[in-house]
Amino acid sequence: MTTMTESSVSSVREFKMPDVGEGLTEAEILKWYVQPGDTVTDGQVVCEVETAKAAVELPIPYDGVVTALHFPEGTTVDVGTSIIAVEVGGGAAAGAPAQQPAPAQAAEPARPAEAKPEGRQPVLVGYGVAASSTRRRPRKGPEVPVPQASPAIQSELNGHGAPAPVATPAPAAPAQRPLAKPPVRKLAKDLGVDLATVTPSGPDGIIIREDVHAAASRAAQPVEAPATAAPAPAESPAAAASSAAASYDTARETRIPVKGVRKATAAAMVGSAFTAPHVTEFVTVDVTRTMKLVEELKQDKEFTGLRVNPLLLIAKALLVAIRRNPDINASWDEANQEIVVKHYVNLGIAAATPRGLIVPNIKDAHAKTLPQLAESLGELVATAREGRTSPAAMQGGTVTITNVGVFGVDTGTPILNPGESAILAVGAIKLQPWVHKGKVKPRQVTTLALSFDHRLVDGELGSKVLADVAAVLEQPKRLITWG
Repeated sequence: MTTMTESSVSSVREFKMPDVGEGLTEAEILKWYVQPGDTVTDGQVVCEVETAKAAVELPIPYDGVVTALHFPEGTTVDVGTSIIAVEVGGGAAAGAPAQQPAPAQAAEPARPAEAKPEGRQPVLVGYGVAASSTRRRPRKGPEVPVPQASPAIQSELNGHGAPAPVATPAPAAPAQRPLAKPPVRKLAKDLGVDLATVTPSGPDGIIIREDVHAAASRAAQPVEAPATAAPAPAESPAAAASSAAASYDTARETRIPVKGVRKATAAAMVGSAFTAPHVTEFVTVDVTRTMKLVEELKQDKEFTGLRVNPLLLIAKALLVAIRRNPDINASWDEANQEIVVKHYVNLGIAAATPRGLIVPNIKDAHAKTLPQLAESLGELVATAREGRTSPAAMQGGTVTITNVGVFGVDTGTPILNPGESAILAVGAIKLQPWVHKGKVKPRQVTTLALSFDHRLVDGELGSKVLADVAAVLEQPKRLITWG
């Protein structure tokens, strides 16, 4: 009768792959944090997935025991497909399937069901009222059952007839889930470092990037052979050459699956390159005065705590040029055969990340003051480097800046971000001989390249925008007179 009652209140819930972005159709399972038989609680992260935009951790929306993982790591799963099954309710014991009995000689009387906290009954996926508002997400892995010695063995160990419990060591450290943020987990995966072997140095025992690098360095150090070990026999020259050739042949190629951010970027670039007729124009400009202004702004109290660099003034110069030539800020509507002029500027900044190229944008950049623009740029770059850029931050851009100069490149011919009409590439800023006031002097010089969609931007408009950007960077006071 008891078994029937427990079965009647238990059920298996299927957790489906959610749409963690905006209209995304699939995601790759990067890492499972649980296994069948593990106990999970509402809000506990069970896996990490990678979409075409970013890596995201997925929390389970109910309490229970994992009964099945439907897909292994590395599998790409469509949104809406069930990825994990969890038995919820009173039909499963904590940490083990309900139908698996314990050995008779080692069993202890089960705790009454009333002693177990009452689980919460979910209303909607991911929502509902928890049994206790103070319960927090567990920071450790699932509980590991501790085997108990039989009464006869306990009596033998204690030296008398009355059996006494035997002290049992705590679960081993690998049973705990290492604490680390998604970017750190990705770094560890790329370097081949097992987080369970890393000593954390961050607050509250969190593993940080430096810990992963330290573990990777230790793993890369050669292991010295014992002094008493016999020397290995010398390899003949022919055998050595054969071995080297075999090693070289096996490393001739490496195949990397195209997925996630890289796959989305590739599709977008191909679509843009072969849809919009690109035109690229170049201009080389003396930015010495701009560089002096950057140094002055760093000392200004209005910019205390903000990141001030040439990109800030380049972004402002482009915004001024767009204000003077608003038709550049547009898109091509193929379905309706219309040019859509935007009366706002969502300024995209191309960022290279370990997952590939992403282009988050600053919403309504045209309405921001210079300190506000500096703050937004700083947040955008920091978020991208940490791998925390949201899908929403990468949508709705109108024009983009790509700073290839940070890699020491003079210039390039950038491809338009899909749906945009222009992209500005900024080359390296270098000291070069330049004619200034009739004399050849060393000046800070850079080359700008503007690519634009020739369907809606003709050569005159594109040239005016590029010339205006160059004029502002050559004479920054135009930020006042033109702004």
